This record gives sequence, C-alpha cells and structure tokens, in this order.
Amino acid sequence: MDDSEPYDSMTDTLEHRRVVAAFLNKIALDLVERGQKHDGSKLEEPEKSSFDIYTPKLKETTYGSDEYRGFLREMKSSVQHHYQHNRHHPEYFGDGINGMSLVDLIEMLCDWVAATKRMKDGGDIGKSIQINKERFGICLQLVNILENTVRDMEGL
Repeated sequence: MDDSEPYDSMTDTLEHRRVVAAFLNKIALDLVERGQKHDGSKLEEPEKSSFDIYTPKLKETTYGSDEYRGFLREMKSSVQHHYQHNRHHPEYFGDGINGMSLVDLIEMLCDWVAATKRMKDGGDIGKSIQINKERFGICLQLVNILENTVRDMEGL
C-alpha cells in the first residue's frame, strides 16, 4: 500500500460484517430447525405412553418439589431415554453443562421457560434456574447469563 494514500477500512469492515452475518444465519437456522424438532422423541415410544400419563400430573406440581421428583422417578426409563436423545438436556452429555454448546444452552433455556409456563402455579423461571444451578453445578457467570437472557426474552 502506498503511504501517500490513506487506508479506507470500509472494504474490510463490510467483509467482516458479511462473515459475521453468515455465522449468525447458520446459528439462526440451527435454532429454527431445533424449534421444529424439539422434543420429537416424546411423540414416539418408549416415551409417548409415559408422557401421556405423567404430563398432566407434572403440570399440577411445582417444579423441584418432592411430588415432582417422585413422578420423574416413576417415569425414570422414559425420562432417561428422553435425555439420551435430546442434546438440550445436560444429561445428554457425559460432563453435563460443560459438554453443551451455546446453541444447546439456548434451546435448554427456552425449554425451561416454556416448561414453567405450563405449570399450574405459573412456574417461576428464576427459581427453576436456581434449582438447576444446584442440580447441574452451573457456575455463577452462566447463571447470570441465563437470567439476563430470560429478561431479554420477556421483553420480546
């Protein structure tokens, strides 16, 4: 480059924007596909018959309560199958949350928010995040990110 001509960053910036947009579009398409396929395993055996019985019961409980955990124990084989076939659950990974990608975490959080909304008592996503912090050993930084994301989601 000739020192007499000033550098114009426009070309580099436009290329950078194009590359960032391509990555964001790839992630957005992945999220759309996940939304369309979310919990598909619940629509087939060995999960469907168990969820037919227990979903109405779970709706009448409070997340994390003894009654809620008791129902999950009763449907253990179906729940384990579900976790093994759905990567938005930390149990899918040998190292739990640490094995998840950011896209997995987004789907997981959307799942948690949606699950609280179908609870009889209206649920409490803040309380659910705290319960799952202990359950999955989620670090404070990620808890803060999840809580910040919920606040942003509520504004949508």
